[in-house]
Amino acid sequence: MTETASDAAIDTACRVLRLPTMRPQSPDLVARAEREQLSYRGFLAELLMSECEDRDRRRSERRIRAAGFPRQKWLSDFDYNANPNVGTAVVNNLATCDWVKKGEPLCLIGDSGTGKSHLLIGLGTAAAMAGCRVRYALAAKLVNELVEAADEKQLSKTIARYGRVDLLCIDELGYLELDRHGAEMLFQVLTEREEKNSVAIASNESFGGWTKTFTDPRLCAAIVDRLTFNGTIIETGTESYRLAHTKAK
Repeated sequence: MTETASDAAIDTACRVLRLPTMRPQSPDLVARAEREQLSYRGFLAELLMSECEDRDRRRSERRIRAAGFPRQKWLSDFDYNANPNVGTAVVNNLATCDWVKKGEPLCLIGDSGTGKSHLLIGLGTAAAMAGCRVRYALAAKLVNELVEAADEKQLSKTIARYGRVDLLCIDELGYLELDRHGAEMLFQVLTEREEKNSVAIASNESFGGWTKTFTDPRLCAAIVDRLTFNGTIIETGTESYRLAHTKAK
């Protein structure tokens, strides 16, 4: 078979076998194999690994998109100098995602502008890249979705859907007061996930102030219990990085 015929056969086979990475990379890999005098086995390994690595990358990108993050935030971009309350070692340990695999909770507590959402999205992104199914939601929007599902008699199905993901990230918990009905439905979501799948929350209120969000003291205590048992609590402090950055400019 001539080189032209071989190239055509490789192109056709990659299309039929749905190998989108191997198809454009094969000419460069062939040239490299010839240049470095790779064995047949070495060339085949390089070709297959390039396809596997690109498939892993695309799967990670799909999981990140499916999580519904409102913007991109990476742990590598977090400014620890701007917020010394956050320990590098603690975040690096969380970035391994062992806590997600164990179904443990995470609470990020601090004032606005202290990096809670950055850490929440960054850790959620790390979990998605590690192969976990992740879902992000604002607390108020999640409760509204549950209320609408209840009106449409789809509450059980919606709670089950939120119960299946490996990590549920709830942002801005504590910003708005929830009526008892909405708080009870959020409690059902947390109960569905208890000690099975992880929940990570970001809140601008300390636990003592959650009675303003969950007006029933007993329900509030039960929710705090579920979000802290065997979990990690990071207090990001009270000094806004965004405000300090604006003043500095």
